[in-house]
Amino acid sequence: MSGLLSDDCVLDSFRATSKKQALQSFAAKLAEKTGLSKAEVFADVMKREQLGTTGVGKGVAIPHARMPGLTSSQGLFAKLDAPIGFDSIDGEPVDIIFMLIAPDDGGTSHLQTLARVARFLRNPNNLRKIRAGDDALKDVLSPFLDARDQAA
Repeated sequence: MSGLLSDDCVLDSFRATSKKQALQSFAAKLAEKTGLSKAEVFADVMKREQLGTTGVGKGVAIPHARMPGLTSSQGLFAKLDAPIGFDSIDGEPVDIIFMLIAPDDGGTSHLQTLARVARFLRNPNNLRKIRAGDDALKDVLSPFLDARDQAA
């Protein structure tokens, strides 16, 4: 699972005033990383949001989409400086977002990646470390980081 996040796709104290603004910013960053159009990334993520919220509760959201033209999954993690509304299943605002885009033809690997991210973010110890800043954020997220970024 390492390699899902690159060093520059881990954002600490990210400022956003709305779900739409956050997702537009993240789509632009992932488009830059992958060579996809930011409009396409944003549209596909929003299309998925219309099927049902990806705000999974406890202040966490995992927006995602399958994208044509990708050869591997790419993620972006953001810890927000202040929670934002996200239409979460528990009605609570979100302060942790892990956005994921995956190849359209990736079979079940997309679902396996989503499950791994969700398990990681459901772990109360991981959430506590992320929110409290006890450890460097990149240390907590090391299972998802590109090995080249961890060695630097």
